[in-house]
Amino acid sequence: MYTANSIRNVCLLGHSGSGKTALAESLLYMTGAIMRMGKNADGNTVCDYDPEETRRNISISTAVVPLEYNGCKLNLLDAPGGFDFSGAAMEALRAADAAILVISAKDGITVGFEKAWKYCEDRNMPRFIYISKVDEENSDYNVTFNALREKYGNKVAPVVVPIWDANRKVTGIIDVLNKRAYEMQNLKRVEIEVPEGKEDVITEFNDALKESVAETSEEFMDKFFGGEDFTYAEMIKGMHKGVLDHTLYPVLCGSGMTCLGSLMLMDHIIDLLPNPVEGNYHKATLADGTTEEFVVSPGGVPSAFVWKTVSDQYGKYSFVKVLSGTINADTVLVNSRTGETEKLGRLYEMCGKKATEVKELSCGDIGAIGKMDKVKTGDTLCDSRKVVSLKGIPYAPACYSMAIYPKTKGQEEKVAAGLNRLNEEDPSFSLVNNAETKQMVVTGTGDQQLDVLVSKLKSRFSVDAYLAPAKVAYREKIKKTVQAHGRHKKQTGGSGQFGDVWVRFEPQEEQDGLIFDEEVFGGSVPKNFYPAVEKGIQEAIQKGPLAGYPMVGLKAVLYDGSYHPVDSNEMAFKLAAILAFKEAMPNAGPTLLEPVGALAVTVPESYVGDVMGDLSKRRGRPMGMNPDADGNTVIEAEVPMAEMSSYAIDLRAMTQARGSFTLEFVRYEEVPKANQQKIIDEARKDED
Repeated sequence: MYTANSIRNVCLLGHSGSGKTALAESLLYMTGAIMRMGKNADGNTVCDYDPEETRRNISISTAVVPLEYNGCKLNLLDAPGGFDFSGAAMEALRAADAAILVISAKDGITVGFEKAWKYCEDRNMPRFIYISKVDEENSDYNVTFNALREKYGNKVAPVVVPIWDANRKVTGIIDVLNKRAYEMQNLKRVEIEVPEGKEDVITEFNDALKESVAETSEEFMDKFFGGEDFTYAEMIKGMHKGVLDHTLYPVLCGSGMTCLGSLMLMDHIIDLLPNPVEGNYHKATLADGTTEEFVVSPGGVPSAFVWKTVSDQYGKYSFVKVLSGTINADTVLVNSRTGETEKLGRLYEMCGKKATEVKELSCGDIGAIGKMDKVKTGDTLCDSRKVVSLKGIPYAPACYSMAIYPKTKGQEEKVAAGLNRLNEEDPSFSLVNNAETKQMVVTGTGDQQLDVLVSKLKSRFSVDAYLAPAKVAYREKIKKTVQAHGRHKKQTGGSGQFGDVWVRFEPQEEQDGLIFDEEVFGGSVPKNFYPAVEKGIQEAIQKGPLAGYPMVGLKAVLYDGSYHPVDSNEMAFKLAAILAFKEAMPNAGPTLLEPVGALAVTVPESYVGDVMGDLSKRRGRPMGMNPDADGNTVIEAEVPMAEMSSYAIDLRAMTQARGSFTLEFVRYEEVPKANQQKIIDEARKDED
């Protein structure tokens, strides 16, 4: 049982392929949690255990790895670096108190690293930088470190630096703070003499650390300028405060393959990164709607935040971070979202897919609760004496939509049920049954995420599905005023049917459905048949004359007609109204309308020209450009929604994934005549 002071919750962030999972594997090995290190390429790592992860050799969801080291517990959260799986990174950031940003010495600063840095900035999160793969071919620690310094300033301070041999190959590392050197021999750390010529470099970096420490308190500043040396304990205390205050971003380095630097990384995690009491700032909403700071407190009443859900063939697990008090399998808590009381199920410590049952989880710790069917990701479980809601997880807006169909007709419900189960695990995508287009539409962050969902439907729920473009919900309207006659007469044995109407159809500026009015004089159509006429036209406008899309902006005025005292009834007048509609529409100048959206694209300045050129190809109308707080440019435009189906992927390609956008429907506008026939032909083909 670990106290909050001896727990560290740290997430690994960085570009896909930067070495996060390999680093986690090396830390597991060095702490004795595993006897043999797995490899991504072999699909046998602890963190990438989902069949889709092993098949694709990428991380798709955040894996939890608990490590025990020097009397402390490290909960390491290995978050995916792929942009389509940013939702899992958001979850990891919500549970962690600090981050390690992994950057490859082969690739330098990538978009994924920049995004990870921004995630931490937005959350005011303390962080380390870990330069990985320093001993691999074509790697260059110095180039990578200098690029970091140039971009993020002198707060970026090395605490571990590599040792090179004459051929520029990394053979070991130096602990800058203790001025000691190490190398790996058969995956074991061995201390060596500090190589000749390295003393000056170590002294320079050590002095820089002392300056950083001096800035953390007046007492240290006086001591520094008085020429006194700091003790080791004072250095650690000052660096710890510098990390918390964001005046220091320690840079470490190593290799996941050889475990070089892994033990030193863990030493620094324990010494310099915050424990849960010092960590993430939480804001709580009380039952009366007011908000207050939530204090992480080991002595408080029990409460926990659900930051991730796994719902697979092994069962359902709700991953929680305990934020106050202690919870056990018998604890009864209130779900602040539903107001319902929940008796907790069995508690587990998770290591990849392996679940080990535990008796309790203490404040600050991360674990999982089994079989909590009504609990969702983002829920706060708390004591009935203090019901609070913590802020949910800020998933990026889903912006890539595709229709999903079963390959075998009749399995639509199976597809929907499977996607709803997967949505418990991954709330970053949404599923909508569009009654108008008669499509099931799934919306996520990109094509890779949706492709994974289709694969999981097959592997977990035995249903084959495929993706197709989502249809656009067009509208139709008229441009001319016309009058039309509708007459329904049917004579059968006994009473017949008779309805006779004259209707004037007028275009309206407002894009509402139908406005119905009457100007009947002298009782040529009895009042009790007016609703039937309106009902007939209301039914008819559901399928417009051009392509069968609903009609808008239409006023229908019943102004004349006739009736039969015996044969007239509501059905006859309804059918007469439909006939009048059908006669009128071809002569009323029918036209197609398309949905137009307000687009806001945020990109670095260097991509503005490309984005503007692309928008003109999509028939977009620029509305303005403004700088944002991060030095990017926000381009505002109005653009037809029909041109935006692949925009999430195209913008990513155009801006090397540095661009983002939001798109919201604003109104319908007439489709240019040149584009109308193609839409009409496609709609008729679908009907066939």
